[in-house]
Amino acid sequence: MTVYLTIDTEYSSGLVEGTRLSDRAENYARSIACISPEGPIGIPHKLRLLEEYGQKAVFFVDPMPALVWGVAAIEDVVAPILEAGQDVQLHCHTEWLEIAGADNPFGGRTGTNIADFAFEDQCRILEYARDTLVAAGAPMPVAFRAGNYGANDDTLRALAEIGIAYDTSFCPAIPDGDCKISLTQDDLVPIAHCNVIEVPIGSIGAVGGGLRHAQLTALSLREMRAAVRHARDAGQQQFTFVSHSFELFNRRTLAANKIVRRRFDGLCRDLKSMRRVRTGNYRDDPPAIAPQALQAEPLPADPIRTGLRVAEQLVSNTLYGAL
Repeated sequence: MTVYLTIDTEYSSGLVEGTRLSDRAENYARSIACISPEGPIGIPHKLRLLEEYGQKAVFFVDPMPALVWGVAAIEDVVAPILEAGQDVQLHCHTEWLEIAGADNPFGGRTGTNIADFAFEDQCRILEYARDTLVAAGAPMPVAFRAGNYGANDDTLRALAEIGIAYDTSFCPAIPDGDCKISLTQDDLVPIAHCNVIEVPIGSIGAVGGGLRHAQLTALSLREMRAAVRHARDAGQQQFTFVSHSFELFNRRTLAANKIVRRRFDGLCRDLKSMRRVRTGNYRDDPPAIAPQALQAEPLPADPIRTGLRVAEQLVSNTLYGAL
C-alpha cells in the first residue's frame, strides 16, 4: 500500500501586512520556514526528516501570493523542495485575489474558495496558478488540492480542461466544510469523478459516529499508525495524510509545537518499518482508481485511542496554543 504524505505549503494570507520584501520575508519565516528559537521547523525541518527516513512526500504549493510579491516569492518555496528530490504539485488559495487589489487579473472578482467562481473563471484562475508554479521552477503539475478543500464539481472539470488529472480536495470526514464536490462519506478510495481521479483525504471512525480526518493536528501518532495498518490489511491501495508547512509551529508566538513535531517524526519513522507499506508521490507513482469490488471501511472508532488523543490535544493546546 502507498501512503501519501501531503503537505499544503503556503504563505499565510492572514498574516499579510504589506507588499514590501520585508513583509514577504516575515511571512516566509512564519509560514514556510517556521523559524523558532530552536531553528527552522517548517519545510526545512520536514525535508530533513524525510531524507533521514527515506520517505517521499507531496508538497502542494500555493503560487497565488505571486499576485502580491511576484514569482520570486514562489521560487523561494519551490527550490528547496525540488533540491531535496521531493514532489511539487498545485495548491490554490483564492483569498489572495482580494489582497492583490488593483493587480487582480480576473476583473476584480474575488472569493474565499475556488468553488465561489464560475467554471470559466475557475479555468482562468487555475491556468494562472499552474503557469505561475511552473514559472517558479516546478515541473508541470498533475495533481491539485484546493485551499480550504473548497472545490466543487466545476473545479474538477476545470482541472481536466487544463490537463491536471488528479484532485485531492475531497475530505469525507468534513461533510459540512467548504468542499462542495458531489461525493459522500462512503467515498473513501480513489474514484473517477468529473473527468479526473479524485483521491479522498484519509479518515478514521469517530466515537459517536461519523469520521475524523487524517491530518497531523487531528490524529495522534497511535491513531495514524493504526489507520495505515487497517487500510493495508483491508486491501486498500493508498491512504492520504494531510499536513501544512506551518503545523509544527505557532505562527504568532513563534514556538515549536513539540507534540505535533513528535507526531510527524514518529510517522516518518514508523512508516519505514511497516510491512507492505511505502510512501509515494504523484510525480512517480500516482494513485490508481480503486477496484470496484473494494468496500473500504475506515478504522473503527476506539474510545481508548480517542481519549488518549483528546488528552494529548489538551496538553498541546495548553502548552503551545492554537496555530
